[in-house]
Amino acid sequence: MAAPIVNAEYTKEINKARRDLRSIISSKNCAPIMLRLAWHDAGTYDAQSKTGGPNGSIRNEEEYTHGANSGLKIALEICEGVKAKHPKITYADLYQVIMIFLP
Repeated sequence: MAAPIVNAEYTKEINKARRDLRSIISSKNCAPIMLRLAWHDAGTYDAQSKTGGPNGSIRNEEEYTHGANSGLKIALEICEGVKAKHPKITYADLYQVIMIFLP
């Protein structure tokens, strides 16, 4: 997937997704697992190889089934509903919006 063009339209979609996530997190009382999802996606950065980081790769089975990521499938499934509603947003941005805008 090509990098998104971050313009006013993309920012508007990010804000809509943020509101949706905030509502879901509040109603499901799932802030801890959502924060954990965002952290585990970002926490893969390797300074030596300059790879990893908040790139949305946590959604790949190889990553979310890794022992350290146990239980994150629940958070990924919650995010899929938001992603379906806001398809222009990258997975990386979607997951990091969680960390920035937790209620």
